[in-house]
Amino acid sequence: MRGRGGVSPLDRGPVEFKSRVSSRPGDVMTIASRDVVTVPPTMTIMGIVKTMVTYGFRRIPVADAGTNRLVGIVTSVDLIDFFGGGERHNLVENKYGGNLLAAINDEVREIMEDDVVTLREDQSLEDALNTMLKHNTGGLPIVDYKNQITGIVSERDFVCLIAGMRTGKPVREYMSERVVTAPPNMSVKEATKAMVSNGFRRLPVVRDGVLLGIITATDIVKFLGSGEVFNELITGDVSEAFGLPIKTLMSSEVITIDPEHDLGSAAEIIVEKDVGSLPVIEEGVLAGILTERDFLRALAE
Repeated sequence: MRGRGGVSPLDRGPVEFKSRVSSRPGDVMTIASRDVVTVPPTMTIMGIVKTMVTYGFRRIPVADAGTNRLVGIVTSVDLIDFFGGGERHNLVENKYGGNLLAAINDEVREIMEDDVVTLREDQSLEDALNTMLKHNTGGLPIVDYKNQITGIVSERDFVCLIAGMRTGKPVREYMSERVVTAPPNMSVKEATKAMVSNGFRRLPVVRDGVLLGIITATDIVKFLGSGEVFNELITGDVSEAFGLPIKTLMSSEVITIDPEHDLGSAAEIIVEKDVGSLPVIEEGVLAGILTERDFLRALAE
């Protein structure tokens, strides 16, 4: 990434990247997405799966169709929770006697999170950063005084703030070293349970210490909402699909990074390659993982 006059931001001296997080009121709207895709609470659960797959989103706000007032939010983790990962699957078992076909045609209000953490339009980037870290969330809807949605801000928006900067801070200082991994033969069902129980959006797939790929909650939602698997969901026969090993749908072309890489350069890779994390490889072995959440922690220091 070159700046004016052909000078790369990485050619300059280290910068204090925390200064990019403004405390001025209203500045959250400078990085927020204003064109927000929402769904009504009466949409079916399968409908929101298809919507999420179509747009490639990890989260979709739920808004009243008439007023555009925020009433809830659904994430990719909520969906895999519903399909078998955790407590939301109780809807399938308790209300529909295990009949997934009936359950996926229920309204999204049944599984959405209705106690939504939000921001106001007059709040700052610093407010947004601190709120996301406090509530351990990857995105926040922005609402006006009528609780109508006017924008949404995500972890990725903050990563973009420091992409390409030379921070003087190595990846090693911020990566998570204790990485929960999965073997390639783990079933899709087991992977959903592992993600939901640990609060993760992704699992590196490892065999004998060697990284083979990565599986994300979004990958599983795409898997469930497309092609043959979707047809199986419609007929209610999904046991075979959920029993498949994750190696059949994991991303094997994984972009990795060295632990001594500069944090600003790592941010640039995440933005340019449109990935949510970077496995950290040292001497051929998985040493950690750098996620968008880790950038937020760095910015907050």
